[in-house]
Amino acid sequence: MAIQIALKLGLPEAAQAQFMRHPLLRRAASRHGESLVSIYYDTHRLTLHRQAITLRLRKHGAGWLQTVKHNADAESEPITRPEWEVPYPNRFDFSAIDSAAVRRVLEKPRMAQGLAALFETRFRRTTWQLEPAHGTTLLVILDCGWIAARGRRAPISDVEIKLVSGSKAQLYATAFALAARSPLTPELMSKAERGYRLISDSRPAPCRATTAPIAAADHPLTAFRAIALNCLAHLHHNHAGALRGDDPEYVHQMRVATRRLFAAMRMFAPVLPADFAEQMAPPLRELMAALGRTRDLDVLLDEIVGPVNAALADDPRIAALAGILADRRHATRNETVAFLARPGYGHLLLLAASLLHGRALAEPAPPAAGEPVLTLFDFAQRRLQKLQQRTHHLALLARIDDPSSLHALRIAIKRLRYALEFFGPLLPKRSFATAAKRLATLQDELGQLNDLTNAGTMLMACAGADPKLREAVALIGGWHGPRHAALLGAVPGQLKAVAALRLPKLK
Repeated sequence: MAIQIALKLGLPEAAQAQFMRHPLLRRAASRHGESLVSIYYDTHRLTLHRQAITLRLRKHGAGWLQTVKHNADAESEPITRPEWEVPYPNRFDFSAIDSAAVRRVLEKPRMAQGLAALFETRFRRTTWQLEPAHGTTLLVILDCGWIAARGRRAPISDVEIKLVSGSKAQLYATAFALAARSPLTPELMSKAERGYRLISDSRPAPCRATTAPIAAADHPLTAFRAIALNCLAHLHHNHAGALRGDDPEYVHQMRVATRRLFAAMRMFAPVLPADFAEQMAPPLRELMAALGRTRDLDVLLDEIVGPVNAALADDPRIAALAGILADRRHATRNETVAFLARPGYGHLLLLAASLLHGRALAEPAPPAAGEPVLTLFDFAQRRLQKLQQRTHHLALLARIDDPSSLHALRIAIKRLRYALEFFGPLLPKRSFATAAKRLATLQDELGQLNDLTNAGTMLMACAGADPKLREAVALIGGWHGPRHAALLGAVPGQLKAVAALRLPKLK
């Protein structure tokens, strides 16, 4: 078995020519190109895909090469992939596979008879050999072409940086150098996975947050690493949709992913390396601000102004204000899309990946002699208790006539909810679901109140000195008056609910 150590990166088709002119590639020790044809096999029930196994034949000279890959940890370990490659003697032969689990799946009775060609890839591969330091050899590989399945095609535009010899640090250093000029972003989806999606003809949809695999006996750093990689995957899976700009939910989900990552950094701050937050926080805040500007205008137009404009459709003042907001939102969305298409966005993801795969997080240091082993169970207990105490304290300080105190409470509830979601695998399912739902409801209700509170200031900024537009703002405020009063009236009950909230006990 060969363990391939490589970084896979996505590259927009429009940026291919610019990438090939990169000074680093011009100084390459060698360069060569070739055209590659590959055929991917599976059963009609997609048995291999369900087991995270890829089976491929690739044209090689006058013959074919058989390759088997196991992609079980594609998101948590994106730079290492076990693979087995042998010549193809006109029949599948899995005898060289030294993983019992993988071989057992492939050698099941009637598997060979059930295998069929499902999709193929055809692309031009350009490979540069780099020797950036003594003892280090890297291959930079650019693939340009397409995937075809059942009459449908999808483009291929990928960069792979493969470590032949040397350290992973050199791998990332080369990636940073290339990403400084080109909009490269880590690519978690393999060509095979894209082929399977093409088969199913599944339409792209916004991706929501999922639960990271953690266990009570884990070291807290191990758990943080899994959670942070999960947040980055959440961010990545919504990036392409956000660039298209046709559905605002993609931007919203990217914003949720960045907030969850920031919340995880805050949660695990006591055990994180000192320089982790120093390096990650500034670019992450910049990303959150860019996403937040678009999301704020979406909420203002769709949830505050939109309903009033629909109810009072004959009022030209509200229609004019809605038009100004729509223009601002369009411009802001374009700014956000441009921000996400810049090299800086890819640099942020590469920075996060390099830190999370560094030795400090991938291999937590053992405790000093005589010190107890720190487990996630103990760490989570302390952190959840501290967050709950802070939330209770802010609930006691909150007042209806002080919007800032209600906003602070909402933020505390959100952080407590994220913490519960992070530690969900350690909590009883039923009580976890009940507590998480209650926190989400409280956060949403206080969030609506916060949106209405801030709407006046934002709308007045849009209206400027125009008296008609200012009248429109007053009309919108009056229309939402009963709703605002109802939300304020519900606050005392919400404060009591927060005070009475008890978190489920960790398993």
